[in-house]
Amino acid sequence: MALTFTRRRAAAAALTAALLVPLAACGNDDTKKAAGGSTASGSASAAPKADLTVLAAASLTDVFKTAGAAYEKAHPGTKITFSFAGSQELVAQVSQGSPADALVTADTKSMGKVKADTGTPTVIAKNRLVIATGEGNPHKVDDLKDLADTKLKVVLAAPEVPAGKYSKQILDAQKITVKPVSQEPNVRAVLSKVQLGEADAGLVYRTDAESAKDKVDAVEIPDAQNAVAQYPAATLKGSKNAEAAAAFVAWLSSPEAQKILQDAGFQKP
Repeated sequence: MALTFTRRRAAAAALTAALLVPLAACGNDDTKKAAGGSTASGSASAAPKADLTVLAAASLTDVFKTAGAAYEKAHPGTKITFSFAGSQELVAQVSQGSPADALVTADTKSMGKVKADTGTPTVIAKNRLVIATGEGNPHKVDDLKDLADTKLKVVLAAPEVPAGKYSKQILDAQKITVKPVSQEPNVRAVLSKVQLGEADAGLVYRTDAESAKDKVDAVEIPDAQNAVAQYPAATLKGSKNAEAAAAFVAWLSSPEAQKILQDAGFQKP
C-alpha cells in the first residue's frame, strides 16, 4: 500500500511539473516585456507608464505636439506634457531644479551647460535657417545682404538663444551688419513679429517658416552661407520616471518619430 501511494505522488508531481513548464515560459516573456526586452507584442507594451514632463526648444512646438500624441497612442497610460521655451530658458530651469523628465535643446552647447544633470544626449534632428518675410515678400528680400538695409525692419533672436547665435554666425561670416529693431527671447517670437507685420523680415528655422507658410514667405539661404542647428535630447537625472523618460528619448530616434520630424521639415540627425 505504501509503495502504491508513493508511486501516485511521484506521478502527480511529474504531471504538475509538466503543466508548469509553459506557464514559466509565459512568465519569462512577461518579465522580458517589463524589462524592455523584445517580444512578439512589440516595444509599445514594454515602456513603463508615467506622466512625463519634457522641456523642449520653442522651434519644436508644433512637431512635438504631433509626436507626443503619436507616442501616447502607442503607449497607453503614458501622458506627456511639453514645456516649450528658448533653450537658454530651459537650461536655467534645469539648473534651478525644476521638476522634469527630459530635455531637448536646439543646440549642443546649451545641452552641454547642464551635462551634470542629464544622461548622455543623442542628436535627434537637424535644422537650417531661412529669412522669413511677410506673405508675398512685399519688400523683395532676396538674400542675407538685403537685411542690412536700414529701411527694413528686421527682428532676430537674442544672442543667447541658439537661433540668435546661428544668425550672428552666418551674418558675421558674410560680413553683413544688421541692426535689428528687436531681439526676441526665442525663435517663435521672431516668427510672430513677422506674421503680425511688426517686422519686415527675420531669421528663423526652416521648420518655423513651414509651420506658418500660409502667413509668411521663406527665402532660402544657400548651404554655404547657412548654419546647421542640432537638436540633442537627454533624460534628466532628477526624473522620478527614469525608465519611462529613457523610453521616450530613445523613441525620438525611431523610424516613426523620425518620419514625423522629417515631414515637418527637420533634417536627419
